[in-house]
Amino acid sequence: MTRFNMLLDQYDWDEVLSDINSRTSMDVQIALSKTKPDLKDFKALISPAARPFLEEMARKSQQITRRRFGNTMQMYAPLYLSNECQNICTYCGFSLTNKIPRKTLTDEEILLEANHLKKKGYQHILLVTGEANQTVGTDYLRNAIRLLKPHFANISMEVQPLDQDEYILLINEGLYATLVYQETYHRATYKTHHPKGKKSNFDYRLETPDRLGKAGIHKIGLGALFGLEDWRADSFFTALHLKYLQKSYWKTRYSISFPRLRPFSGGLEPKVEMTDSDLLQLICAYRILDEDVELSISTRETPRFRDHITQLGITSMSAESKTNPGGYVVERQSLEQFEISDERSTEDIRAMLSNSGIEPVWKDWEKAW
Repeated sequence: MTRFNMLLDQYDWDEVLSDINSRTSMDVQIALSKTKPDLKDFKALISPAARPFLEEMARKSQQITRRRFGNTMQMYAPLYLSNECQNICTYCGFSLTNKIPRKTLTDEEILLEANHLKKKGYQHILLVTGEANQTVGTDYLRNAIRLLKPHFANISMEVQPLDQDEYILLINEGLYATLVYQETYHRATYKTHHPKGKKSNFDYRLETPDRLGKAGIHKIGLGALFGLEDWRADSFFTALHLKYLQKSYWKTRYSISFPRLRPFSGGLEPKVEMTDSDLLQLICAYRILDEDVELSISTRETPRFRDHITQLGITSMSAESKTNPGGYVVERQSLEQFEISDERSTEDIRAMLSNSGIEPVWKDWEKAW
């Protein structure tokens, strides 16, 4: 077990949630007055007591974001390579139990999809697959990165957790970042939603960011899937994980994403609803806690919410996303992993940002530097 597994086991979920819910207005005011808030302050900022302070939190979040990142927004697009999966996950359209046509892109199809995104202006792509080691394992991913590296400045991935030596192989091919969401930090709830497949191993997934850090990855993405458990507790444990990783692998950059349950074939109703104002509160709380972490929003969210939040803390966003393999060009009707909400074109998002005084950034990192 890694040190974070042991650290996590020192906390009782119910006690953490009770502590968050017991925070007072005075705790929130103290947190907002600090130049370097800690995790105790973060509890106050995500608590029900912070709701009357949302406007003040938003102003502070905006000020920190503009000071640290300027008037910019990093743009990326997901490129779904496969919907084949060996796991049973109650909330995912790719789950093994869903009787859907399965599709894994060939080399030619990968390049067709990539060419579409390249023409749209994207230099940062996120490779996404289901979790099927025999079909889309390390060799497949290594080949995909080799195919795409000449065409893009920045290649990230959101795939099944891998071993440290496998990450080293992919980093050497040009992998820039890996996103791995714990889904929920509540062990019992995690098991309920992941009853079969390699993903059912809570600790192996939890240890993945450590393996990435030891492999020397440039950036690690964290997050929880809001709706499986209470969002406040899961957000605290995500922040705890972030702070642990920053101390352990200080040369690595970090990002936080905010996926909420979205409809898919079969559906799953959220156990705990997260409203738009809740999500706004959380994004501002993360920015106040950490001025350097990248905060990312996907097309899961509505156009209205995305337009609003671009001013208040988010530094990375996708546009015109397709969540099915081949969805841009090759096979537009294949089943999506989840439904997107913001279906506007890349050009529309570019115009929205520019009209808001924000510059879309298509390339912000060069290996030579």
